[in-house]
Amino acid sequence: MKVPATVSAWTRKLLLGRISLLDMYIIKKFIGTYIYAIALIISISIVFDYNEHMSKFATNHAPWKAIIFDYYANFIPYFSNLFSPLFVFIAVIFFTSKLAGNSEIIAMLASGTSFRRLMRPYMISAALIAVVNFYLGAYVIPHGNIIRQNFEVLYKNNKKVTTAQNVQLQVSPGVIAYIQTYDNKTKRGYGFSLDQFEQKKLVSHMTANVIQYDTISDERYHWKAINYKIRTLKGLREHIETGVELDTVVMMEPMDLVFSRGQQETFTSPELLRYISKQKDRGSSNVVQYEVEYHKRIATSFASFILTIIGASLSSRKRKGGMGMYLGIGLALSFTYIMLQTISATFAINAGTPPMLAAWIPNLLYVFIAYFCYRQAPN
Repeated sequence: MKVPATVSAWTRKLLLGRISLLDMYIIKKFIGTYIYAIALIISISIVFDYNEHMSKFATNHAPWKAIIFDYYANFIPYFSNLFSPLFVFIAVIFFTSKLAGNSEIIAMLASGTSFRRLMRPYMISAALIAVVNFYLGAYVIPHGNIIRQNFEVLYKNNKKVTTAQNVQLQVSPGVIAYIQTYDNKTKRGYGFSLDQFEQKKLVSHMTANVIQYDTISDERYHWKAINYKIRTLKGLREHIETGVELDTVVMMEPMDLVFSRGQQETFTSPELLRYISKQKDRGSSNVVQYEVEYHKRIATSFASFILTIIGASLSSRKRKGGMGMYLGIGLALSFTYIMLQTISATFAINAGTPPMLAAWIPNLLYVFIAYFCYRQAPN
């Protein structure tokens, strides 16, 4: 289908006509410096990380293919996204200070361009970075985290929790499951019981010496009970059924029984929401770190706008001494932001702070800093 020339011209005007040469110039500077900062700092981080763990890789006979493609290929996007606010801050301060030092900012303002108008390409660039960061953090990086964490377990001696003791959870309304001991390596539980209640009265009680998760089934929640007994209560009557093996459906999975460190980082955002909802329905209180992770992904992406405003406002004025002072201030603010993220997440887990508030506390504080810096910027 051929698009009419008038429609095509109107589309080009709508998409490109609003972005001037000045906007494109600043956007290219911003994105280019941002990518350069990531490449530089992550390269240094890889060198230090490899130097630190080289002996462990050698001791555990880690193959080069696994080191490169399983570990560092997922190490780079994970830490690039984690420290994206730092890279944004450094990029803005670096190239804006250079523009101010070359009197380009002065020329832009002298031509009648207001500082508010000057911030437009900065915000466009921040929006592009925020969208990419959120998409990577919410949908792409979690899959890579699974591979990276499995590599760390095998070759960096990071112990992974594979067993659980005395697990009790509500698998569905009125149905309570209990497992005395569970081994996640074999996907097998020992000392299993399943109680079903109706109107607070016990109507069914099932026990099994062993319960085995069916890993090859096409459907979820399939378990095999070995040496089982089922007591069905109907009024004053009781029916007992015993057997050697029984295929059954219990609304729980291995991930519901064993919680390992960093597990929330391996879930995509939709998976996090489903997991949080499922655990809350079961009455589990061990979901705070998952809620913090979900909200932190959104808050960290939004931080690109706040830190861009602070960085551009600080470094747009031409002063003697170059960019050293601004770079120092930028690094200090960036590390403070990351530290606040960690502290607020710890408060949410240990002190009962609402997870959404904990994830947004750094942004809420830095909004006031951004407003103050913006008011002090040259016009």
